[in-house]
Parts: sequence; C-alpha cells; structure tokens
Amino acid sequence: MNRRSFIQKSSLLATTLFVSLKAHSFSFLDIDQKISGRITSKGKGVANVVVSDGFNVVQTDGQGNYTIEINPLAKFVWLSTPSGYEFKTESYLAKHYEALATSKLNFDLKALSQKDDKHNFIIWADPQVKNKKDVEKMMATSVPDTKKIIKSLGNAPIHGICVGDIVWDNHELFVDYNKAVTEMGIPFFQALGNHDMDYRMGGDETSDKTFQEHYGPTYYSFNRGKAHYVVLDDVRYLGIERTYDGFITQAQLDWLAKDLKFVSKNNLVIICAHIPIHNAVKNNEDLYKVLEGFTNVHFMSGHTHYNKNTIKNNIYEHNHGTVCGAWWTGPICEDGTPNGYGVYEVNGTELKWYYQGTGLDKKEQVHIYVDELTGQKRLIANVWNWDPMWKVEYFLDGKAMGSMEQQKGYDPLSVTLFKGDKLPMGRTFAEPRMTEHLFMAHFDPSVKKVKVVATDRFGEQFIAEA
Repeated sequence: MNRRSFIQKSSLLATTLFVSLKAHSFSFLDIDQKISGRITSKGKGVANVVVSDGFNVVQTDGQGNYTIEINPLAKFVWLSTPSGYEFKTESYLAKHYEALATSKLNFDLKALSQKDDKHNFIIWADPQVKNKKDVEKMMATSVPDTKKIIKSLGNAPIHGICVGDIVWDNHELFVDYNKAVTEMGIPFFQALGNHDMDYRMGGDETSDKTFQEHYGPTYYSFNRGKAHYVVLDDVRYLGIERTYDGFITQAQLDWLAKDLKFVSKNNLVIICAHIPIHNAVKNNEDLYKVLEGFTNVHFMSGHTHYNKNTIKNNIYEHNHGTVCGAWWTGPICEDGTPNGYGVYEVNGTELKWYYQGTGLDKKEQVHIYVDELTGQKRLIANVWNWDPMWKVEYFLDGKAMGSMEQQKGYDPLSVTLFKGDKLPMGRTFAEPRMTEHLFMAHFDPSVKKVKVVATDRFGEQFIAEA
C-alpha cells in the first residue's frame, strides 16, 4: 500500500470511528447537541439557577427552563445549587449532577427551612486510608470527633468538603469513606487528590474514572447564603504511575470564568482543591487572573500533611493539617499540628475559622515545650494555625514578658516520633517537617511557671502552661 493511500484510508477510518463514537455517546441528544430541562421547587420554576456541563454555563429563565449545548467531552450536567435550597445528596454524598443519558433533564429543589446567610462548613484534608486498619482509626477517632463538633455548632446549615486524598491508592476504600460521610450526617462534597486517581489507564483525561463513578464531576460550584463555593481538580496525572504535578486545565479556567459571571464581586468565594495553589500549582497565575475583581476569596487545600496559612495576591490560602496526620502513625502531622480538620463559620460575607485537633478541646491551639540548655531554659510554642494577625506572648512566674520570637524549626514531638529511618513504625517515610509557626524564648532556670497566650485574628485567646 502506498503512503498516500494508507494515509487516506487511516484518515477515513479515524473519521468514521470518531463519528461512530460521537453518535453513540450522544445518541440521546437533540440533533443540535443540546439538553433542555426545568428546575423546580414545589412544582414552580426556579429562575436564575446556573446549569453547566463543565464547559458551557447557562441560567434558567423566569419559569425555571434551561437549554444547554453539550460539549463532546462532557460527562455530566450539574446545577450550581442556589442559596436558600438544600443540597441534593445520596447518603449525604453530594449529588448535584446527573450523568449524560437523556436529552431532557429536570432537577427538583427543596427550599431550606431557615435562612442560610449564616452557615458553617468543615474541611477534611487527606483521610488517606490505605487499609482496613486505617479505616478503623478514622471511624474510631475522626468521625466521632467531627460529629461532636457538628453538634456544637448549633442549628445553622452545615456542610463538609473533603479536599482530596480520600484514599491512598486503594479505591475499594472509597466505600468506607462513604460510610464515614453517612455517619457524620451532613452533606459532603469531594475534590480529587493524587491518591484518588486511576493509574495505567492513559493520561490525565482517564485518571479520574473511578472517582467520577463515586462522586461525579471533578470540578463544579454551589452556593450557600452569600458564599460561592468552587471545587477544582488541580492534580494533573502525567501518564506514569504516581507521577503528577499541580496544574489547572484550561477547560477548568474557561469554565470558572463563565461560572463567576453569575457571582457578585462582593460575595465570599471559597475555592477548594487538593494541591496548595499559592506555591505548588504551576499555572496559578492564570487562576489569580480569573479571580481578579473578587475582593473576598479564600483557598482551601490539603496534600502536604502540615498546616500553613498564606496570603498571596490578597487571597488567603488555608493549607490544612490532615485528618490522617502523618499517615495514621500517631497524633500529629509532620510539623506537629494535631491530626484534625478546619472548622469555618460564615456570617454573610464574613468568614471565621479555627483548626480542630482530633480529640482535643477547641481551646487547645498551642503546644509548648520547655527544655534545659547550658545555664538556661528554652521555651518553644507551636501555634499551628498562626497567621500574621496572631499575637504570641509569654509569661514567666506570672510576669508578662512580651512577644515570643518567631523561628523556623522542628516541632520537638515530631522529632521524637518521626526522625530516623526506623520511625515511625510501618511508615518510615514520615519525617519531621520544618515549620514557620514555631515561637521561642529563653529564660533563667530559676523560673518555676511558664505560660503562653496566643491570640488569633478574631481576638480569641488560647493558653498553654508548663
């Protein structure tokens, strides 16, 4: 066969195959590749609800009707649940989406029984269960602790978001995480983590197959009160097992720009993703550009197994300590932050937060260590949720000594638990992590009583004594 004939026949075969696949995939669509439907509540149409296929974004008209053109790469249609309505769930897992299977797709909304300008949410980062032993620890510690906090927050609406690494490559354990969500009893949204991806199936476009079977689209948005929430997939699989980088695809950026056209610039905007955006997403400047003009944006991330708060481009990023700590090896993350999760309180467009250590009192936000040096003692305070608006002061035998000196270093307990090639048992790759949220002071050995008072940006005081 000559080259020209081969190319022509190959081209014809490829075209036929594409048309065949396209026809099969979208055989249910109208001839113009569109889906239409109606969004209602108690039989009445709901206006101005945002509907998307991940590429195109439309709003319902005054009677709740919509028509959306479906991109050939789309797998789902979802609605950005509007403020004032309950989140649609199945066993408390968010179910705001439907897989593409019909040319007519209706959604029914149920109005909340109370206003949602005041509401709460919880961020779980990296449950990262690898086996049933890890699952048992999660169910015995993290789940009941979260339930306790949920109860303490009162009757305001509350939801949860897991920012990835739901499991640790063992996708059979998605089912166990789902049971944890059901047990906690609040709507939970999920982001994709690098350990939630499928390997050996191709490139990035196929790496989220199993995740999508459980949790639907890997990027989407929803609303509650005056807050607009966005979940992004910022993990790009590079086609080689366990090889990935932090990157937000152009398709997501284009979708987000369209999605945000329906959001007031003054609203609180919460962007959730797995890999920290401020320093580990290669094209983060593209995201910052899409967010220009929005004055109240917070990023929520995980992945690192330490806790760090960063402000960049006037955006506050909460990089959370993990539910599993240092991979379920003990009570802390690599930087000394307790295993735990973020707790957030929304009032209009105002956001307040704290870090909840698993099994700890809410007021336990500082750990201190006193050690003996030559001719003096040294005080180290680990203030894991510190940011530049905090004050960290110390008292010696009741006398105020002023602010402690901030220093980079290692949490002493993390050194004890993790340092060395034989620690921690079973998962020896965990190592002490240098952190910026340590504070230090030196004093005379004659001092009998030491106290540290850390005051957060909201004026809450947290005391540790030795």
